[in-house]
Amino acid sequence: MILTPFETSLYRQLARFFGDYEFALLPEKKQFRRITPTGFQNVILSPSYYGDTTLLDVNFGCRNEQVEQIAQQFLPTLTDFRADANTLLISIGKYQQVTPPRYSIRSDFELESVCRQIMEFFTNGGFQQLNDTCSLRSLDRILNDDPAHPCPYVYNQTFRCYKGLTVASLTHNPHFLGLIDLYRHQLDRQSPNAYEQINFDRLVSYLQHYSAN
Repeated sequence: MILTPFETSLYRQLARFFGDYEFALLPEKKQFRRITPTGFQNVILSPSYYGDTTLLDVNFGCRNEQVEQIAQQFLPTLTDFRADANTLLISIGKYQQVTPPRYSIRSDFELESVCRQIMEFFTNGGFQQLNDTCSLRSLDRILNDDPAHPCPYVYNQTFRCYKGLTVASLTHNPHFLGLIDLYRHQLDRQSPNAYEQINFDRLVSYLQHYSAN
């Protein structure tokens, strides 16, 4: 694949840092990724070019393989992308609640400064946040503690309903039955089509059978 000069410089400045924490560069996926016993952690770097200005969005999150192996059967994710799907994903800007949420870069000097900020973020809590959110118990808390409101760690709230219910099943959440009704209502409000409801009901049936075994 062909990298832009910006991407080449960005990866060069960050590769050693992330490598020290066992994150491998996957340039074709525009991310650094660390394999974990439950899936992977990743940092996704997404530049957008506007003349002399580059806006850089930095997202970080994790994939729980057990959750995704179940949920992806019922989601419209293209087959080629299912293996790379995140369970949680949030931008640094959104996590820190800063405005604007993306880094604005106009020179090599500013790129170096942004790279330092990215490294400082992860050494001062970002890596710990990744480690703290990968377990099923943590996922259950993040996705299901406040199910009536959007989850900031998931971009697609429809997918959140599927993944939240899957996690609730795997953790034997005592509110599992209530979450079925709540997420079904949310899906009806977000996407009022029969296909969505049929898919969700298929997931419910699968999880009830899965839990029984």
